[in-house]
Amino acid sequence: MATSSLQSPIAKRLEGKVAIITGGASGIGAATAKLFVQHGAKVTIADIQNDLGNSLVYEIGTEHIMFVHCNVAIEFDIQNAVDATIAKFGKLDIMFSNAGIAGKPISSIVDVDYDVIKNVFDVNVVGSFLCAKHAARVMISNNTKGSIIFTASMVTTKYGDTLHTYAASKNAVLGLSKNIGVELGKYGIRVNCISPYAIGTPLALKAFGIAVREMVDKWFAEAGNLKGALLEEQDVANGVLYLASDDSNYVSGLNLIIDGGYSTTNVALTEAYNKLFLSNAQQ
Repeated sequence: MATSSLQSPIAKRLEGKVAIITGGASGIGAATAKLFVQHGAKVTIADIQNDLGNSLVYEIGTEHIMFVHCNVAIEFDIQNAVDATIAKFGKLDIMFSNAGIAGKPISSIVDVDYDVIKNVFDVNVVGSFLCAKHAARVMISNNTKGSIIFTASMVTTKYGDTLHTYAASKNAVLGLSKNIGVELGKYGIRVNCISPYAIGTPLALKAFGIAVREMVDKWFAEAGNLKGALLEEQDVANGVLYLASDDSNYVSGLNLIIDGGYSTTNVALTEAYNKLFLSNAQQ
């Protein structure tokens, strides 16, 4: 294994805990895997991207991380990832259900067909159900007061500028998390969502058909509310760390918004005024 600088001395907030991260081979998942290991966790990366997953394990360079091939839309794969984690690490404390897709870039409801809907919902919604099901299965049986975390999206707070299938699926995930949180509270299991603003992840680049990350970074920074800052994977990973650690010991049912205030803004009134009145006055 490679020698890694990820194991530097820090206050380890996940010491002794075991986590599964779906979609953990790239993007937010990969950043979270690295951060979890830094904080003392043992981690299973569950992803369909075999090469990236194995490369990340090698990069992190510790026996406390492993890769398992996993398509979250297939229940056997989720069950296998959970059981493999129990077999290797002995328990499961944290399930980070992070795998997701945006789907085909179809913006009009009249153009959406069943296959498009099913594909997005199989991964984003069914996958979330299955992650929660099998995490709860072992947490309850082992009396583990664990943490289940879902990646939702800013589209759970602001609508109209994204794909219908993606928006619907992520709002379904949010509703699922809150309902599960009510059920699992009696076992001491916390259930939360994290909803980030746009990031230039591989998922975003593919969804928008843009090959160069710097281009989407510039776009997202310009559109963002918090000027002079750019949301990156590490920022979201820090939020996931909070929800996974004992720092959030009494936090359940939360949708943690990491968007720099984007969802609280609506500048349409000002823009319309400038267009209708100021532009005419200048002519």
